[in-house]
Amino acid sequence: MTGTSSGIGLATAVAAARAGFATVATLRDPARAGALREAADRADVALDVRGLDVTDPDSVAHCVDAVQQTYGRLDAVVNNAGVSNFDPTLEMSTTEALRANLEVNFFGVVEVSRAAMPLLRASRGRLLTIGSVHGIVGQPFNEAYCAAKFAVEGFMESLAPVAEAHGVKVSVVVPGFVRGTRFGIFPDINRKTIEAASGPYAGTFADYIHWVTHQGWEGAGQDAADVADVVIRTLLAERPAFRVPTDAWAAAYLENKLTDRDGSVVRELARTWIGRGPEPDDTEQER
Repeated sequence: MTGTSSGIGLATAVAAARAGFATVATLRDPARAGALREAADRADVALDVRGLDVTDPDSVAHCVDAVQQTYGRLDAVVNNAGVSNFDPTLEMSTTEALRANLEVNFFGVVEVSRAAMPLLRASRGRLLTIGSVHGIVGQPFNEAYCAAKFAVEGFMESLAPVAEAHGVKVSVVVPGFVRGTRFGIFPDINRKTIEAASGPYAGTFADYIHWVTHQGWEGAGQDAADVADVVIRTLLAERPAFRVPTDAWAAAYLENKLTDRDGSVVRELARTWIGRGPEPDDTEQER
C-alpha cells in the first residue's frame, strides 16, 4: 500500500494487517513512519514498512521487486499516495503546479499499477485505488486535484474489464470528506493568501469559502478508520464493485453527476457554491 504515513493510508495499513494480510506499508519518506509504527503497536500488528516514491519509476520498480523477493507473490495493491491541492483558479495558477499534482495523484498511480500488474495477474489479485468524490464532481478552486482524480477514474474504468479478463479485479474506493487528515476541507492553505492571489476571482473565491464553511459539507465527514473498513471489505469481496462510495453521503453526492446526462445538474449545483451571478440572456442560450 502506498501513502501510509497518515490518514486513510495509515488506517488501512493497520486494518489490512489486522485482517490477516502480510502488509507492506510504503511511504515516500520512511523517517515519517513514526505515527504508522505507533498505530501498529497499539493494534498489536506487524507491518513491513518500506520507502517508495510513486513519482520515481526506479523506486517503484525496486519496491515491487523487493516485495516479490520477500514474499514470492503480491495479492493486492492499494494506491493511496496523493497530495492535496487548493489554489487560485486557472489564470492565477501555473502549469508547473498542475503537472506536480498530476505526477503524484495520477502518474504515480499508473506507475505503481503498471509495475504490480504482472504479479497481480499471477495471483489473480486485486488492484484498488483511493479516489475521491472530486474525481466525479468537479470542485471550484480544486482544478488540479480534480483533474488528477478524474483521470484516475477514467484510467481505472478503462482498465477494469481488461484486467478482469486476466484475473485481476479493479476497484476505486470513493470517500468524501475525511476528518482528521491533511485532505480536510482546507488542506494546508491560508485562505487570505489564496484570496489575495486570486485577482479578479477573489470575490468568487470568497463566496465559495462562505458556502463551504456555512453549509457546503453539512452531513459529511468520516473517520479514516471508517474508510479503511470499506477498503478491506472491498479487497475481501468475491465480486467487488468497480466504484465504491464509502458512506451514504458520498453515494448521494455522486448521484449529482452519475444521473446528470447533460451536465446541467452539476453546473447549477456549482453556481450555488460560488454565487449565482447573472442569468444568461436569450442570445447566449442560443449560441
